Amino acid sequence: MTATPRFHPWTIACAALAALSICGTLAVAAEESKPAEVKPAAAVPADDLDMLEQKAFRAAADRVAPAVVRIETVGGMERVSKVLFGTGPTTGVAVDPEGYIVSSAFNFINKPASILVRMPDGSRKPATLVATDHNRMLVLLKIAADKPLPVPEAAPEKEMRVGQWTIAVGRTFESDRPNMNVGVMSALERIWGKAVQTDAAVSPNNYGGPLVDIRGRVLGVLVPLSPQSAEEVAGVEWYDSGIGFAVPLEQILKVLPKLKKGEDLYPGVIGINLGGNLQVGEATIGACQPNSPAADAGLKANDKIVEIDGRPVQLAADVKREISRRYAGDKMRLVVLRGKERIEREVELVAKLEPYQQRMLGVLPLRTGARTGGVAVRYVYPKGPSDGKLQPADVIVSVAGKAVANAAALREQLGVMKAGEEVEVEYRRGEKTEKAKVKLGVPAEDLPPAQLPAARVAGKPFQGERPQVGAVSLKLPEFKNEAVLYVPEGYDPEVSHGVLLWLHAAGGFEQQELLARWKPLCDRFDLILVAPKSADPTKWEPAEVEYLQKLLDKVKSTYNTDPARMVAHGHEAGGTMAYSLAFRHRELLSAVAAVEAKSSGRPAANDPVHRLAVYAATAKKSPHADAVAQAVAQFRQMKLPVTLKELGDAPRYLKPEELEELIRWIDMLDRL
Repeated sequence: MTATPRFHPWTIACAALAALSICGTLAVAAEESKPAEVKPAAAVPADDLDMLEQKAFRAAADRVAPAVVRIETVGGMERVSKVLFGTGPTTGVAVDPEGYIVSSAFNFINKPASILVRMPDGSRKPATLVATDHNRMLVLLKIAADKPLPVPEAAPEKEMRVGQWTIAVGRTFESDRPNMNVGVMSALERIWGKAVQTDAAVSPNNYGGPLVDIRGRVLGVLVPLSPQSAEEVAGVEWYDSGIGFAVPLEQILKVLPKLKKGEDLYPGVIGINLGGNLQVGEATIGACQPNSPAADAGLKANDKIVEIDGRPVQLAADVKREISRRYAGDKMRLVVLRGKERIEREVELVAKLEPYQQRMLGVLPLRTGARTGGVAVRYVYPKGPSDGKLQPADVIVSVAGKAVANAAALREQLGVMKAGEEVEVEYRRGEKTEKAKVKLGVPAEDLPPAQLPAARVAGKPFQGERPQVGAVSLKLPEFKNEAVLYVPEGYDPEVSHGVLLWLHAAGGFEQQELLARWKPLCDRFDLILVAPKSADPTKWEPAEVEYLQKLLDKVKSTYNTDPARMVAHGHEAGGTMAYSLAFRHRELLSAVAAVEAKSSGRPAANDPVHRLAVYAATAKKSPHADAVAQAVAQFRQMKLPVTLKELGDAPRYLKPEELEELIRWIDMLDRL
């Protein structure tokens, strides 16, 4: 047994009282205990308190033990994603006397050929998988029980408190007693309201087992989860780390009737983007995905959500939490404010939406902001939706009858339109105002042409104050990593610049060589180069994603950056890190450009606000060629625009002309 560090005497006294209560030697209810009533316990010798503490933990585990079973699987895939599955046993907990057992879905994603349940008395029973809860990553198993199974008592969620004792229980060894690890409840309402958090050591052997309180009541079922990802293996990397999650048993019992019917449960989706920082941002809709429950209910961008099912909400995180804890098929009643108008809508969540694909007029905007009173056309894609209708120097003034202020506003407007929709485009050509019908298309995946018109009209050099330009060293005080920036010498704070985050391969980089390669390109294409170094020059660590996020936040707060041209570019391990950053922090990046790199995980689907484009380069004989091909196929299935660059036979980095081609690809990311 692993115990936590010493706690306040009052906490230990409560544990002692609980031990005596469970053992039947002292009938004192926990809710009747008060600090003033346990003064004698504080005077008990330390050795005696240790013994009482140990008895309390053991008694709590013994109380739940009859409902805790060992699960053995046979066959199945050896590997899922990057996780190698062994043949070791896992844990489950009985939830219904008729033979129903709940366990972690992680234990079964390798699709075992058969499942055996070892009961506390040593007997083995074959089990069938009845249903899966894909939202909370649980499964329901069924055995033919000879007698009613003992079912544990559920601890009410309303009684759970941060700091209370928690005991992670498993039955994975041959011993007659369950194994256990002790900790405290470290957080409530984690994983967007679906789990509680414990610092008790939790390993894959415990997954599916109960997390119990000091009285032996089940707080929840232990599962690996992650707040950033819904992948099947998400969260498993935290085992034995002091971060463990458990789905409250009360939540499981609410959906148990559906699971018993064999009904698989899926996370509910509404089809809104809340934009910005979820934790501090207001609950304002950034965009509604076309053909989504939100769009069908008449919700619109800029609607402010103020109530969900009668409960007030203020922050975007409140809305995320309310949606995340629900299932497909659940209904929600939303109250939104549209200006001063109060609107109520009932929305039924769905399991999935059709993959969102960016809607395109097929033009590049001239980067002149709103000073033209519309959007000036820089380039028209050959064979695109606007080919033969618009031409360079035209100024788009309205689309579908709505005035266009600037490129960002037009991009947002196009985002909620339907693919293939025909819209009327009003534009100025010289002194005349004309109109054309344009059928919206999707982004082209071709490599850019050798020449593009200038992105902006050159103006007078900026004369005011501006942040540092040229080569700039940047060190964040809370991280060991160092970074170098290159900001064009002619940087104008009134001109938005793209950002290229360069992530090196193993071995790092030489600064002068790096700057010599990138400086001319950054100067020509209004790009800021951000080149961090990994803490260990030989590799990037997954935890360094947080560093990269804060590094980009620092750059964005210092310089005028273009959200449509925020790109993570890396070679080999650096490319894999670029994928990881883009998938975990979609609000930061608009594109990934990876050379000879495997994808890390699965990206979230595109939506009208957060869009991701991918450039992938690999050679035929690259050890990563198959992995790159699989990732590209996955991205295209999700309707992400992907440009694939073939590098010939032998793996390598980009040649100078290929690098310039990549920069032109980045230069076209603000397409409309």
